[in-house]
Amino acid sequence: MTSMVGVPMNPLRVAFDVGPLVGPRTGVGQAVAGIRASLGDREDLEIREYITSFRSKPPEGAHRLPMPAAAAHRLWAISDHPSADRFLGKPDVVHGTNYVVPPCRAARVVSVYDCWFLRHPSLANGDVNRAGRVLRRAVERGATVHASSASTAAEIADLFPGARTVTIPLAAVPVPQPSAGPPVPALVDRPYIAAIGTLERRKNIPALVRAFGLMADDDHDILLMLAGADGDDREGINAAIDQLDPAVARRIVLTGRIDEASRSWLLRNATVLAYPSLDEGFGFPLLDAMQIGLPIVASNRGSIPEVCGPAGLLCDPDDISTLAKNLTSAAFDDATRARLVAAADAQLATFSWARCAAELGALYHRLADEHSA
Repeated sequence: MTSMVGVPMNPLRVAFDVGPLVGPRTGVGQAVAGIRASLGDREDLEIREYITSFRSKPPEGAHRLPMPAAAAHRLWAISDHPSADRFLGKPDVVHGTNYVVPPCRAARVVSVYDCWFLRHPSLANGDVNRAGRVLRRAVERGATVHASSASTAAEIADLFPGARTVTIPLAAVPVPQPSAGPPVPALVDRPYIAAIGTLERRKNIPALVRAFGLMADDDHDILLMLAGADGDDREGINAAIDQLDPAVARRIVLTGRIDEASRSWLLRNATVLAYPSLDEGFGFPLLDAMQIGLPIVASNRGSIPEVCGPAGLLCDPDDISTLAKNLTSAAFDDATRARLVAAADAQLATFSWARCAAELGALYHRLADEHSA
């Protein structure tokens, strides 16, 4: 696929999964939107968008594979049929952007963001676990894994020995304009610690609740705001709240599911972003906070140390005492807040969509060359 100097080269045909762009925008959706936008209209690539879903209308110009995703995944987990070649227009490279890449004769790339569900299949639903089985077969059949962080790449190496893995970091997405007001009136003119994300076990929210209980006496006005849809840990969160002094428990606000404008308001008006996750494959909220000068308190697990760097106070996610002390420092110590915000600018500059696109483009060409040799 590589041309001789001075000889025009036909653009590489890349089938690109835009399924995560359909429906409510998740972290994977943000990643895929950023990747797709960064690839833009490069002259060396002809991007052919596709989705594998019958539940939603495809984006304009995208091709829908003629099989429901659930049925396709069941088959692709155990066989190479049905092949996607004729449905994708005989591409040179197929990029599955959300853990699944269909079987075909072209070179294949599959993006993996975190490995939590692969480590904890009992906490995942059937659709997610089927995707994991498709991923395993694809890797065993030679697909190259695009890992969004070095931490994820290390997890892939452990879970899939011998996997071909390339680490290409993502970058920040613009923080949207905020809503006119908060999703919960109680937040008006009150300092609050923000934790944003689905209330699932990976996010370690009960530990955050307990840490808030330890530091709440440092300021009787500060709130803890938990913004996100219910997940598999709502009962654990409720139990942690019930163990607090009732006066402290009343200072914990749960917003439920929020839209992007409300999410932006919550971040822009927060005092601290709390991110005590047990695992992360990248962590867009960290880059969101850096963009708007919001101090970060986070765990030291997964990709968080490499994404956050010195822009946050990090500790073991099970160390409740240190987590509470870090929240106190980030919320109330002016010198600490200034240091974290200053470090954020330099840390943010290390992530670039232009670099992501350049490295992905180089990967596509390299794989296509190897595949055609």
